[in-house]
Amino acid sequence: MGKSSVSNKSLVSKLGGQKFIVLLVVIGLIIFFGAVSPDFRKYTTFMSILDYSYYIALMAIGVTFPLITGGVDLSIGTGLICYSLTGGYLIVQKGWPVAAGIAVSLLLSILIGLLNGTLVAVMNLPPFLATLCTCMITRGLGSIFSKGFGISWPTSGTPGSWFRNIFKITVNGTKIPLGFLWVLLLVVLMAFVLNHTKIGRYTIAIGSNKEATILSGINVKFYHIMAYVISGFFAGLAAIAYSAVFSTVQPGTGAGFELEAIGGAIIGGVSAA
Repeated sequence: MGKSSVSNKSLVSKLGGQKFIVLLVVIGLIIFFGAVSPDFRKYTTFMSILDYSYYIALMAIGVTFPLITGGVDLSIGTGLICYSLTGGYLIVQKGWPVAAGIAVSLLLSILIGLLNGTLVAVMNLPPFLATLCTCMITRGLGSIFSKGFGISWPTSGTPGSWFRNIFKITVNGTKIPLGFLWVLLLVVLMAFVLNHTKIGRYTIAIGSNKEATILSGINVKFYHIMAYVISGFFAGLAAIAYSAVFSTVQPGTGAGFELEAIGGAIIGGVSAA
């Protein structure tokens, strides 16, 4: 009995432990809903699920880094809406090229991430409090840029709508989810960064034992800030994905997105790497 239990335990461990169990649960849910609902098995349903998952997945990848340090980033949800509204305002209202609007959105997301990192790593504010403040700031900035109205990025078939093809293209009447491939690529890339680069290893070290990391001569403040910059940057990428999938971006929304992203990061097991 004991020998069998040990062998079963080692088998589960070899297959990925808790992450393997989560994968089995997800597969089971897909099989269940596919069996009870014919509509769930349709390709259009699959595409809709992917459309709603891109921005959550991108935020989850980024927020993994603050989570590993023992912190959190509550600004990514409202930040996503803020960056999307800012870029959309410049494109639609000011006539800027779409590429320039995207660049400004990403730049703003990096600056907010830098602000979060400075508040947490340099000023030693609790991550919950610091990022909650920037959550309120980004929510207000988004409303200021949009003047309280929803903003629509260029729709499919209009000049400047090329950015939508980054996440989904139509070939012979069939929609191809390119966004799914981009997300997989970014997951693999950031997993490599986390496990095989200084930024990743030092991020893990900060979360494991910050004091010991400081005594090791590592510039803890810099790498702690970088964790929040990465989180902010991926929130910017999520804003582009959100703008590409949805026709209109509404100010005052986004609160709660960060909880879905944090849950996705934890369930996905990336932070355990």
